[in-house]
Amino acid sequence: MVRIGYTMMTEQAGPRALVEHLVGAEEAGFDFSVISDHFFPWLDEQGHAPYAWSVLGAAAQATERIPLMTYVTCPTYRYHPAVVAQKAATVQLLSQGRFRLGLGSGENLNEHVVGAGWPAPRVRIDRLEEATAVIRRLLAGETVDHDGPHFHVDHARLWDLPDPPPPIGIAVSGPRSCAVAGRLADLVIAIEPKRELLDAFDRHGGAGKPRVGQVPVCHDPDRDAAVARAHEQFRWSQTGWPVNAELRGPAGFARAAEAVRPEDLAKAIPCGTDVEAFTAAVRPYVDAGFDEVALVQIGGAHQQPFLDWARTDLLPALREL
Repeated sequence: MVRIGYTMMTEQAGPRALVEHLVGAEEAGFDFSVISDHFFPWLDEQGHAPYAWSVLGAAAQATERIPLMTYVTCPTYRYHPAVVAQKAATVQLLSQGRFRLGLGSGENLNEHVVGAGWPAPRVRIDRLEEATAVIRRLLAGETVDHDGPHFHVDHARLWDLPDPPPPIGIAVSGPRSCAVAGRLADLVIAIEPKRELLDAFDRHGGAGKPRVGQVPVCHDPDRDAAVARAHEQFRWSQTGWPVNAELRGPAGFARAAEAVRPEDLAKAIPCGTDVEAFTAAVRPYVDAGFDEVALVQIGGAHQQPFLDWARTDLLPALREL
């Protein structure tokens, strides 16, 4: 049975609302949760970008059962890997073992703010691999001195260590990231239902490990309103990952998505209240071999009606997939 998750999308709601929504998701019966880790929203219309790690601390205290995960944190520019390890250990302790650390190579949208530049994808993957190795050593309780091609760590040690340490997931989009994930990750993360990504992950050591996907949805009793909202806030998603990783700010995403029409979003994202349309959007992930799929309800002000509907209609249908 596929496990269905709820996404705290920091780009579309403030910190208190995100925690309130997660409490509602736990009550609705979602199996796990994930949170985005952004400095900017994708578009001005989304309007938010609180610090995900503070939200996680509050969420750990406000909930009792639902697992938490970053989806995903980039440990290579805004954050030094030693600091990421400390944050992950702390959230794992606060949540009493409910946290998973999802890592990725990042987007220029969020990482440019520290003025470190934005290199080619090959370099970003190399940095992610090195950072993950440092994080693993610190979470294992080692005192770490590291002098690598991208990072320096001087006599670092975590003093509050969870047992067990949080599992580490790595987001993949191609062969090189799949190879890194297979070697270093406890689970794999992807935003496209491509079986070839999972096969590559398995070939490099990922066989038998969890695989987590994500699907945007837009619930609203008025389907036309849902389509309009999806277009207003999620048209950026149709520009493709090679574009999404490179652009520097919301204005760039708005320009890149100028040709995206509402009908394009209506084809790409289930809108309205048709349960079959929502299950059809999740099914490709299940067919590809994903065992966990997190849903993103579009619109920060439209979470509670979605959670109520999910509890009574959507979650029972999805669990039959």
